[in-house]
Amino acid sequence: MFTLRMVQLIESHAGALSDELMHRLENSGKCPDLLQKVPPLELKMRTHEIYGNLSDWILAKTESEIRERYVALGARRAKQGVPFSQFLFALNATKDCLWTYLEREGLLEFPIELLGDLDLLHSIGRFFDRAAYSGSLGYENVTREETARLAPASVAIRAKA
Repeated sequence: MFTLRMVQLIESHAGALSDELMHRLENSGKCPDLLQKVPPLELKMRTHEIYGNLSDWILAKTESEIRERYVALGARRAKQGVPFSQFLFALNATKDCLWTYLEREGLLEFPIELLGDLDLLHSIGRFFDRAAYSGSLGYENVTREETARLAPASVAIRAKA
């Protein structure tokens, strides 16, 4: 089946896709804090996990499992001092790198076969949308925690004034 072949091809080329993504991020100029504050091996392992286990992410993982993973990742990036825009850019670049690979391999050229596999493409898009939303929740949690932590200090300062 075409869908299975597509996913297997992506998973078997996870290393090359991760390398390509790292190259894109380094040359984009749009995520300097991400590249400075997150160890390169961590970034590469994270993207390799997505590409190498794509069938799990889109077929086996529940929405709550994706949410749990990406809320934690969003919180981690926020604590590392990575601006949300750079986190989101990297996540979108991960998806874009995947689409570019599928186009380059000629897997998006056959409309009749592709019609039967729109569910796969929709599942990939849905995974990345859920990951982005969940990552943003992680950022918001960190922001709320920091605000709550700083709030008693600001109240005390106002009381002294």
